Amino acid sequence: MGKYELVASTWFAAAKVPMLLLTLLLQAPATLTLDLSKAGVAVSPMLYGQMTEEINYSYDGGLYGELVRNRAFRNDAQRPVSWSAVGEGASIALEKSGGVNPALPVSLRVRGGTANEGYWGFPIRPSTNYRLSLWAKADAAGPIEARLESKDGSTVFARTSVTGVSGTWQKLSATLSTSATVPPTKDARLVLRTGDCTAWLSLVSLFPPTYKNRENGLRPDLMQMLVDMKPKFLRFPGGNYLEGNTFKDRFPWKETLGPLEERPGHQGTWGYRSTDGMGMMEFLLWCEDMGAKPVLGVFAGYALNKDYIKEGTELNGFVQDALDQIEFVMGSTDTKWGTVRALLGHPKPFPLEYVEVGNEDWFDESGSYEGRFVQFYDAIKKKYPKLKVISSTGGKDFGGAKFPIKRRRPDLWDEHYYSEYWDMLGLATKYDDYDRKGPKVFVGEWATHDTVAPWEAGAGAGPTPNMKATLGDAAFMTGMERNSDIVEMSCYAPLLVNVNPGGRQWSLNLIGYDALTSFGSPSYYAQKMFAENLGDRTVPLALTGVPTQQGSRNRTLPGLFASATRDTKTGALYVKVVNTLATPQEVAFDVKGGKVAPDGTMTLLRHDDLKAMNTIEEPRKIAPVTTPVTGLGASFRRTLPGYSVVVLRMRTGR
Repeated sequence: MGKYELVASTWFAAAKVPMLLLTLLLQAPATLTLDLSKAGVAVSPMLYGQMTEEINYSYDGGLYGELVRNRAFRNDAQRPVSWSAVGEGASIALEKSGGVNPALPVSLRVRGGTANEGYWGFPIRPSTNYRLSLWAKADAAGPIEARLESKDGSTVFARTSVTGVSGTWQKLSATLSTSATVPPTKDARLVLRTGDCTAWLSLVSLFPPTYKNRENGLRPDLMQMLVDMKPKFLRFPGGNYLEGNTFKDRFPWKETLGPLEERPGHQGTWGYRSTDGMGMMEFLLWCEDMGAKPVLGVFAGYALNKDYIKEGTELNGFVQDALDQIEFVMGSTDTKWGTVRALLGHPKPFPLEYVEVGNEDWFDESGSYEGRFVQFYDAIKKKYPKLKVISSTGGKDFGGAKFPIKRRRPDLWDEHYYSEYWDMLGLATKYDDYDRKGPKVFVGEWATHDTVAPWEAGAGAGPTPNMKATLGDAAFMTGMERNSDIVEMSCYAPLLVNVNPGGRQWSLNLIGYDALTSFGSPSYYAQKMFAENLGDRTVPLALTGVPTQQGSRNRTLPGLFASATRDTKTGALYVKVVNTLATPQEVAFDVKGGKVAPDGTMTLLRHDDLKAMNTIEEPRKIAPVTTPVTGLGASFRRTLPGYSVVVLRMRTGR
């Protein structure tokens, strides 16, 4: 300690100034220098997007609007799971012959009445109409009474009568409407009463109002949260969900088109069956409703049980299937699959620019991916030369070193990072010295975990990121943003999780929900902050005098991370700083090469407890707050709270 610092500390001690404040006053601030005179690099217009797959009941029981669980009675071959008999002497059983059609081979034989438990309940809201549809036949004509009621049957929220039941299969429909005085609850069930007759039921469906009132549509609150992230793209139909555990379990996109009664569904990757109500057209309309572009994953001849097909004649059918899929998305109505899309109500092609061949093929230790990739790449480029083709084995990491693609140059590599907190802080500088001569990078899946990997933590952890994970996520995003000349696209994964016990297979997910309500994690808000405040060019910066911290494995890491971008049309300057230290940090901002208006805004996301997280009960425990700030200029100081993500929005000119 120098002479003047010693005098100052003695004076402050006599004045009983708190030691933390004394430390801050004596510590020289970190300096963030921004140079507006240099153009920086162009920010990728596709930088922030979304990735989705059927995991954690993301579609069925999540974003997909259907409320009835096991609606086609195929979730278990031996018993009608999620259904129970209701009423004295009532009985139910699976009927495995005489179904509606080959896609609906199984029905439920009901005597008296039956109840469906839904996906951990049904969302009951006041003044709401629910669209009920079902296929039914009976041994005697008569109505089927339908009710939404409490789980014990003591309270009826809505009721209606389904008429037209006869001795042959008929598709029937009705509406269940709640009154204005019904209290919101998820503790409800759907009950169907057949009276004295025996009825057979198939494809029993109940939809609440959906986003933009689309038929077979999506859950409004979750869709609004996704729209609010301002994603530039949606990667679908997902990672492992694309591949399937076996070849027959891969995503069967052609079987997901058209009426629900023609969709047989398939076994998903994460322990439960998919209805395929969320099919190819629903994915594309999801993109359209968000204003996002589709990033299409195509099955590439490799399944998770490690079965694969080598390049050559046997692979041709899968390559053609991918070409058909691309044609369905972007083909004109003069093409076969473009015509099919038009018949489904969307003659206009969707704006497809990116196709990814497979998913995480670095797990294919046979080394067959390069040959498979080349065969897909050549076929796609021949028919659609403007499409960008993504390799699912990453660059110098994630399979790129082990299984390099030498025979063709992918347009992008797909790299995935599910990293422990300290590792993620280290990755914040990964792309600063990345090879600019290679393909661009698609960070197609990434997330920070605290101590236990999300695939190992089990259902007891999570279900969404805590504040510590959020800081790791935000620090990593500053690195991607600074290097958006090489990082063309990025998306967190997984996106969605049903928080009920049994509803999740992965411990860290961006958005949580139950049957009635939903919430964004702190990391959701951090990513929303980053996407909302993004210019079209980076601003060169230098962050000096930063306090360090000791991470795992004796690593010394910085405590502050930053990025900056500028909107060249409006002059808006967006500066993001992540303070991963427990203590407040004063930062001296030095803006060169331009004028800065004295007023702006600051958006702050913070919490003192690294273990804190948002929940159904406290959905905004950790949420951003935006306030006006003054005193800005070419040189100013700002104290950033401990454990915080900060976005400063300023106005600049020349």
